Amino acid sequence: MDQATVDVYEEGAARYAELRRAYGSERAEEFGRLLPVGGRRLDLGCGPGHYLPHLGAPVVAADAAVAMLEEVRRRPDLTARTPGVVCDLEALPFRRGAFAGVWASKSLQHVPAPQMPMALAGLYHIIPVGGLVDITLFAGDGANVTTSDDDDEFPGRLFTWWQPESLAHLLVGAGFDIEEFPTVAGDGSTDHPRLTVRARRARSLADTVGPGMRILMCGLNPSIYAADAGVGFARPGNRFWPAARAAGVVSVDRDPVGALRQDGVGMTDLVKRATVAASELTTEEYRAGLRRIEHLVDWLQPGVVCFVGLAGWRAAFDRRAQPGVQPNTLANVPVYVMPSTSGLNAGSSLADLTIHLRQAATLADHHT
Repeated sequence: MDQATVDVYEEGAARYAELRRAYGSERAEEFGRLLPVGGRRLDLGCGPGHYLPHLGAPVVAADAAVAMLEEVRRRPDLTARTPGVVCDLEALPFRRGAFAGVWASKSLQHVPAPQMPMALAGLYHIIPVGGLVDITLFAGDGANVTTSDDDDEFPGRLFTWWQPESLAHLLVGAGFDIEEFPTVAGDGSTDHPRLTVRARRARSLADTVGPGMRILMCGLNPSIYAADAGVGFARPGNRFWPAARAAGVVSVDRDPVGALRQDGVGMTDLVKRATVAASELTTEEYRAGLRRIEHLVDWLQPGVVCFVGLAGWRAAFDRRAQPGVQPNTLANVPVYVMPSTSGLNAGSSLADLTIHLRQAATLADHHT
């Protein structure tokens, strides 16, 4: 999360608590009712705790500013002690599946746009399949840091604005099924309209993507095994990770976050729905997935997009495609298509797959 914004909240927490209130508390109460009885809920970026009384119990308050959690402790309307956790919204310190639901009202708007996919991936990891997220941001384009000339009582904060379709793409990529498509409405608290969305954690995988990627790996779709493990190509018989390490593309085995941060290798899937076999997918799913991937590539501009498995690219774009560099780009980024790394693909050896990954990496280096 933007540190300068956190500093503003540290200094102005008491005044913020006085000037702000819970806008749309009915939505928070509805969110609480949708969670299972006794299910732990997280108020992420809780600020001074205006929404905490409306979310039900048990609830955990989390914020990047210590001073905001001190304001939470002063609230007289929290009848039971509410645990408070100081944390970066982009690096959540909670165990996998810790929360039945996450409420994030006007907090993720302070995350720089290129970091948002990994912030959403953090939500994916801390709630179980079927868990609920409710996110409120502000609608618009681009980002800015407020000044006193903007009539902002708390100048110096970074705001990232989002459009509904872009936010929906990121949530799907993060492994969520959208229950309520992002909607825009004013609430009287700002000149910028609210953008609200509600989604459930799917049996899927979260994208690990960000700026400066050398390669964006795009699988066909997660297997059930991979989705449950939380790691793409996780099955022991899959040759992706051994081939990627042999090719020098990644340095750590079965660690997609490490691959992104250490090696510049991002990971996504053409279709996010997990299946027992890729043969269960439809042509329309592949084509819809390609539209999402194109949006992602156009935004983040990796060095190359490498499709792992011919079936998806053939179904979505070119039914005659052969392994190797493709004649067509995706959002002006080179495309490489390689055979499936599944153990079921007996026609490609580990050595063959390693060569393909080396060639994809070479293409990326020449492009950048």
